[in-house]
Parts: sequence; C-alpha cells; structure tokens
Amino acid sequence: MEEKISGIVEHIIYRNEENGYTVFAITKEQEELTCVGFFAHIEEGIGIEAEGRYTDHYSYGRQFKVENYSFRAPETAEAIEIYLGSGAVKGIGKALAARIVKHFGDDTLRIMEEEPERLAEIKGISLRKAREIAETLASMAGMRQAMMFLEGFGISLKMSIRIYRKYGEEIYEVLKTNPYRLADDIDGIGFLTADRIAARAGINAHSLHRIRSGILYTLSLAAGEGNVYLPEEELVCRSMELLSVERESVQEALADLSIDRRIILRQQENGGTGTRIVYYAQFYYLELGAARKLLELSRPMGPREEDVLADVDRLSKKSGIVLEEEQRRAVALAAMNGVVILTGGPGTGKTTTINEMIRYFSASDLSIMLAAPTGRAAKRMTETTGYEASTIHRLLEISSMSDGEMERVIFERNEDNPLEADVIIIDEMSMVDLFLFHSLLSAVAVGTRLILVGDVDQLPSVGAGAVLRDLLASRAFPSVYLNRIFRQAGSSDIVVNAHKINRGEDISLDNKSKDFFFLKRSDPNHIISNMILLVRDKLPSYVHAQPFDIQVLTPMRKGPLGVERLNAVLQSYLNPPDSHKQEKESGDKIFRVGDKVMQTRNNYELVWEVRGRNRILKASGSGIFNGDMGILRSIDEFGKYMEIEFDDGRMVDYPFGSLEDLEHAYAVTIHKSQGSEYPAVLLPLLGGPKMLMTRNLLYTAVTRARQCVIILGSSETVEAMIHNESELGRYTSLDLRILEMADPLPADGQEGRDL
Repeated sequence: MEEKISGIVEHIIYRNEENGYTVFAITKEQEELTCVGFFAHIEEGIGIEAEGRYTDHYSYGRQFKVENYSFRAPETAEAIEIYLGSGAVKGIGKALAARIVKHFGDDTLRIMEEEPERLAEIKGISLRKAREIAETLASMAGMRQAMMFLEGFGISLKMSIRIYRKYGEEIYEVLKTNPYRLADDIDGIGFLTADRIAARAGINAHSLHRIRSGILYTLSLAAGEGNVYLPEEELVCRSMELLSVERESVQEALADLSIDRRIILRQQENGGTGTRIVYYAQFYYLELGAARKLLELSRPMGPREEDVLADVDRLSKKSGIVLEEEQRRAVALAAMNGVVILTGGPGTGKTTTINEMIRYFSASDLSIMLAAPTGRAAKRMTETTGYEASTIHRLLEISSMSDGEMERVIFERNEDNPLEADVIIIDEMSMVDLFLFHSLLSAVAVGTRLILVGDVDQLPSVGAGAVLRDLLASRAFPSVYLNRIFRQAGSSDIVVNAHKINRGEDISLDNKSKDFFFLKRSDPNHIISNMILLVRDKLPSYVHAQPFDIQVLTPMRKGPLGVERLNAVLQSYLNPPDSHKQEKESGDKIFRVGDKVMQTRNNYELVWEVRGRNRILKASGSGIFNGDMGILRSIDEFGKYMEIEFDDGRMVDYPFGSLEDLEHAYAVTIHKSQGSEYPAVLLPLLGGPKMLMTRNLLYTAVTRARQCVIILGSSETVEAMIHNESELGRYTSLDLRILEMADPLPADGQEGRDL
C-alpha cells in the first residue's frame, strides 16, 4: 500500500551520480528512516515529501522506497545549516555554513538568493565569493526546475541528467523548437523517444525536423538489418509508413539531408537501368575508405612464384605435410601479394593452409599476427596453429575516452599508430562487419601482408556489411576457394552433410552415422526432455566433454523452442537451486553461481584480468563483446558485482548495474554461435518462419559442431531449410566502391568463383 512521508534529509549514505540512485536518511517524528530512490539532485538539509512503500531488505532492514517526491527549501536555521554544510553549495563547508546561519538565522536562504552581496558581511567571504555562491545556488535551482520540466515529458531521471548536462538552460528552447536534436546529440535517445517528446511539446507531425530525423532513423534500422544503404524508393516507402506523411514531404527532407551531407545519394547502374540509392553518410565513407585502403595494401610483394613454391615444397617435405595444388597456390599468393583471400567450407584444409603460410613466413623471419572476431574463434585459432591469436578488438588495442557526455570507443592502433607486423592473418572473416573491417584496415601499414580467411557460405556479420562476400565479388584481389574435402575430414558425416546442405542436397537422417543423428519428435516438451537427457547424461561421455561444453543452438529467441524458454528450463536441470549457491535476481532472470552466461552487447569499459597460479596477474585489458560466453563464479552482494570467467580465462567483476546486458547461454541462437565451435551441438528444428529457416542458417549451425550433431524435430523442417536458399539479402556495395577505384585482376591472376 502506498504511503506518504515527510522530513529533512539528514545525510546521504550512498549516491550513484550516473543514474541518480540514492540511499539517504531522513528524520521522521524524531526517528531516523532510511529511504531509497532515484533523484536528479538531492542535498542534505533539504525538506522532502515523498510517496512510496516500506520494504524489508534482507541485509539493510526496513527502508522506504520513494516512487514520487517533491522538495521544499530548508525552513529552519538548523535545516539550513545542514543544507549549506553538506557540501552541496560549492565554496561552503560546515564551519562557514555555521557562521552564515548564525549571522542571518531563518532568513539565510532569502538573503543568499535576493541579496547575495550581504554574504560579504561574513568574515572570510569576499564580494567575489559571495557572487560565486549566488551563481551556484541559482544553477542548482535551475537544475531542479529542469528535472521537473523533463519529467513532464516522460523522460527517465538518468536520461534527464544527461540531457541537462548537454544543454543546460538551453533545454527549454531545444524542446520548444526541435526536440529531434536529442536523437542527434545524445547517445541512448533514438527517434521514437524524441518523437514522443516532440508530440508532448506540440511539434507538428509534418515538421521538417521530424521527417529528417525519421529518415535517419529508418536508415539506422536498415543498418541493424545489415544494410549499408537502401534504394531510394524503399527508403521513401518505409519512411512514409513510419511517419504517416506524404511522399512529397519525405522527398523534400531527403534533399535537405543531402545538402547537409547527412546522407549520400548515388545513382547505381543495374543491367542498363539506373537506381537511386541512399546511404547514411557514415557508411558510405566507411566503404569508400575501406576500398581505398585495400587497394593501397594490395600490391606485389617481390618473391617470384617458382621460388616461393620451391620453398613451400621444401618446408612441406620437412614437416611431412602434403599440400594440394590449390593450397600450394594459396601460400604462394600470400607470399607474393599484399592482400589475399582464402575461403572454403569445413574439412577443405583452411587450417592446414594457414599453418603452411605461418611456416613459410616464419622461415623468412617475418613477424606474424593472428586474430579473429571473437574470443572463442581466437582461442581455436591459437589451438590449431600453435601461435598466439587475439580478438581483432584486442589486436587494435581498444580503449575508451570521454567527450564529457559519453564514453567513446577508440582504437589505439590506427593510421598514426599502425600494427607492427609483416604479416596479419584474420580468421572467420564472414563475421567481420564494415565498421570493424575499416578500423582494422586503418591500422595496417602499407607493406604488410593481409591474409583474410573465412567461409563465405556462413551467415553474414551481425553488424552492417557483407565484407567477405563483397571482397570476393569484386574479384579485385588474389583469392583461393578450397572445395576439396580431405580424406580424414571426409570420414565425418558432419563435414559431408554440411557440404551437401550447402549444395542444396538432401541429407541422410537414418542414424547410421557415428557423429550425425536425427531424433524425430513433434512435441516441443518431448524435445526439451530429450535435450536435457542428452546434455546432462548421455553426450558428455560420448564426446569426452563436460555438459557445459555441449551447446543447444536454436533459430529463434521466442516460442516453445526459443532461447528464452530453453534457457529457463535448462538452467533448472543443469544448474538447479542449491542452498550453497548464491543467486542474484535481475528482471525476470535469476543468475546463479555456476550458470553459463553470454554478453549481449559490446561493453568497451568492463575491465578483465587473466590470472595465473595464486591469482598472479598475467594480463589485463578492457572490453567484453556481444557473444562472449563465460561461467558465473561468484556473487558479491556487498561489492554489488558478479565474478564471471569469460573466454580465454578472462575474469571480470561484472557490476549489478549492467546485468541487462547478460543472459543465460545454455541455449543460444545460431546467429550468436558464429565463430564458435563445440564438441557437440543439439538443434531443435520444428518449423518456423520461412524467411528465418534458411539453408545457410542450417549450414552455419551444423558447422559449429566438432564431434557430434543431433537434430531433434521434424525431417520436413530440415528438408525445407536445405531447399530454402533465399537468404535475407543485404544492400552493400563495398565491391562497387573497389571496382570504381581499380580495374579487377586479369583472369589468370585470380583463383576463385563467382558469387
């Protein structure tokens, strides 16, 4: 039941300045009461009238949780002295506060606001200091007023603080004339929030500001789908639907945005007909910059082909490795060129080829760097090559800097501070988006060999772009497509079936295989029961792994076989409640010590450490990224963090305030599994949207398994996915930017295939 209280803020126990969460004590009927809530601004000594409810905290006892409140200025001399002595007013401490109140009594605040020059009557206060104190008081009053003003627009306290810090007293003019500036100027405020605020502020729905902002929002949504641009007609139609305005208004705003260079309009030729396309300016220049840098790097590197091949054969003979002709050719191209692409499916010898490249360059005393997009992919690269590999983010030495409003991500390695290596090999290139690729290229010096490796038939990157596909489509760089399955890999039905799926051929589901199984089930609950039995009891001994190493992959987040339901059920069986296990509730999730967890967005500020024996620090850095997986090791209620061990042994003290970025990972979507490899994979497949249930989704899922794949569900669904080659197309044009700047290589200098 909601209750009301009032009193004087005696002292502030804890305050988080970022989100305004505050714990403070008030005097109520001569008793001290602890209150908690979110406050834009609060000072000791100020009066408060609050509505809320009493709660019993298991550690801190009885508290009052404030839900609505209002402040009143301190009225008595005693309250004023507490207020001024709290440090809330810059330049006034406890001793000076006592002297001021002793001199002016109950009239102190009125004099400070209306006759501030009289403060100079107090020993130790000059006329200049008196004016500074008056300005501080006015600023504090202005902030409180602004917070109340913004609250009327439904803006959260945390966001109100950021808005006020950005605009100050200008906020009233911003909301009156163009609230859409918020979406441009402040990270975390998007078009929909700005549009809601604008509607409350009475901004006309046909305002040019609104339509401009809506167009940019539509382009940002398209980027979230992987697109670098949209055809003009599609953009106009999407914007008209979003904004409920006529075509002419959208066309006018497009022209306006183009003049301001917020968007780039291009004419794209397509079979003799031209189509106008529209880029968010940032993405156009990212593609342009990537194309320019690639062509700078792509240059002959000196050795003659016959000399390289002779050295490759000598090294292969010494190591006992027999290379196929296309593998020999790949090593030779890598030695002779600045940029080389190596692609192929599972079991076609990409790893062997990478190892021979490393052997060749090492014998030539060239320095080598290896990297991949994710921690798991980098760990696997280290294991298969014997050379230390890192994530691309760590390779580029990611860090952050504050611009006064938000933390901004920067890479310490860039054009001014390039990577110091003769050869850089990047694996899992299908996962690399345009932004990360541009950042990587910026840090590669001309004269460095850049070797890009990946499987072009896997799902594309989560972020915008289709980098590997576009590079191959341009045919502008030496590239080798490995397509022969080697004998050892050919004994694996995982590899054989993956290639059949990729070619659109039906696969055998007769369970005569030793590593590829199908369990026909039509009830989602039966599928889940079978998965629990397999993960917990049957598969660990079969693949010689722990239950947590076995991964459930599913196409969807929602539904009876979606990530959200599967994680809740799997957690209850694989890591059930235990009186000896600490827990932390967050929203509708309960995190328990021992849980398998995954990061769901990039957090560049989280600090990690790698510790050796006796917890001796071996390495440290910052940044936990979307898709990183780990195990919850401990929960510290006093320190308000969870200790999580992520990939590569990275230990992170994960703050309670960031738990919305964490989810359980007993089951993950197939998209989230990219770059990872597991001893065994379970795939529940029992129907789903046709646009989602595609061939390359199934291909990507199957190729995540090292020793065993088990599909549970419908054979008709599996067959439909194999024959559904319609991928969600992406509008990208890195290949066109490359071809605009350079002629493609002649046919005899190119190994590859048409896409």
